[in-house]
Amino acid sequence: MSDLFYNSTRSEGVKVSASEAILKGLCDDGGLFVPERVPALPKTPSELSQMDYRGVAYEIMKEFLTDFTEQELKACINAAYDDKFDTPEIAPLKEAGGAYYLELFHGRTVAFKDMALSILPHLMTTAARKNQIREEIVILTATSGDTGKAALSGFADVPGTRIIVFFPKDGVSPIQRQQMVTQTGDNTFVVAVNGNFDDCQTGVKKMFGDKALSLELLDKGFRFSSANSINIGRLVPQIVYYVYAYTRLLKDGKIADGDEIHVVVPTGNFGNILAAYYAKRMGLPISKLICASNENKVLYDFFQTGVYDRNREFILTSSPSMDILISSNLERMIYHIAGNDPLRTGELMKELRETGHYTITDEMRERLQDFRGFYTSEQGTREKIKQLFSDTGYIIDTHTAVAGHACDSFLSDNEQPLTTVIASTASPFKFPRSVMGAIDEKYESLEDFALIDELSRLSGLPVPAPIEEIRKAPVRHRTVCEIEGMPKVVREFLH
Repeated sequence: MSDLFYNSTRSEGVKVSASEAILKGLCDDGGLFVPERVPALPKTPSELSQMDYRGVAYEIMKEFLTDFTEQELKACINAAYDDKFDTPEIAPLKEAGGAYYLELFHGRTVAFKDMALSILPHLMTTAARKNQIREEIVILTATSGDTGKAALSGFADVPGTRIIVFFPKDGVSPIQRQQMVTQTGDNTFVVAVNGNFDDCQTGVKKMFGDKALSLELLDKGFRFSSANSINIGRLVPQIVYYVYAYTRLLKDGKIADGDEIHVVVPTGNFGNILAAYYAKRMGLPISKLICASNENKVLYDFFQTGVYDRNREFILTSSPSMDILISSNLERMIYHIAGNDPLRTGELMKELRETGHYTITDEMRERLQDFRGFYTSEQGTREKIKQLFSDTGYIIDTHTAVAGHACDSFLSDNEQPLTTVIASTASPFKFPRSVMGAIDEKYESLEDFALIDELSRLSGLPVPAPIEEIRKAPVRHRTVCEIEGMPKVVREFLH
């Protein structure tokens, strides 16, 4: 097997190993690392269907992380996908309402980010050893709600690392906030920012691009890296669960080997659906990739028109992890549809920075034929939660409901519907007020943990342990800053 290297989306001549790309997080030119080629599936879906989640993860990830030894990679996988997940399947498939919901929320923070952020700290510390890195790794992360807690949980008390998470002060759910501000670990730091998620993300990217700050920290023994989905060490593990979902359908006799499926993904930063695209490029029989947006429908408009335009009102919705107007991972997709041309991609990203929008060519749009964009209003989100519960008794969260509604819209337009997998990205217990209010308005007067108890009764499921733990956990993080004050709080935390 030949080594797979990573290039930059923005300039020529960049060629680094997987471990170097994981450590750096972001290219020096501000671009993202992309694989120089997408490898083929190493085994047939039938062969993969005989493996458990860890086995499938190794087969897929070894194709992308070629400078990790078998022993190193398996150690990372086994440390990540252990009993911190509350089900042995890691990501079970549940059939409801004519689709299969891939439950990606059985980890420590009851959201899909656990799937990649459980393994990233192990990949990163292994990569540091491989590259003789002596500095302490400082993880800088912006979150719209879920990444923050999953990253904090993954990196808490990991030797040789510190983690700083920025979240929009008024842009996350009460449960998401409580999960983050109660986080333990002497190496963890959580900061609320007076701004929205895009402000947080832009502030983090600015610090990554600040050469003077990087040199100052290197002199003090620190090195920046990222746990956002811009890090290739986050993206590669996400490819696994689409392959795993297909092999479970195959194993359970729901499809035959080679049958195509549709995949529906609730999308904000474009990482999750990009992983599904890579799975398709590897040879997984996926027909259409349905990109589901909430009322911040910048991606829906992009697929409809070929114009990406973030110059619009930022809307706070009941699916806050998708309240994003700058979808960072879309840059990787732009690179691919531009014919892997970093100069063209760099020009478009410069245009986005300077004007807030860009337009792709008709030829580039042709290369997006695997995608379909849909968006769901707040009313549609509520209706999907209520309808699915009324019809089947199955309760989904708001983000999954956006995808479920998009799935209904897509299939109603499709003459030959295929077996469809919906990425269920968070537990309903993470958004109890929105979920229970959608089921019946009478619940809206209850406080959050009373809603959680009622949700447990309705669903017949126990309250997840990670939610139960924060019921009485003390608040440990109270820092609030302005957007321009983000570098200052980083310096203060690192002394």
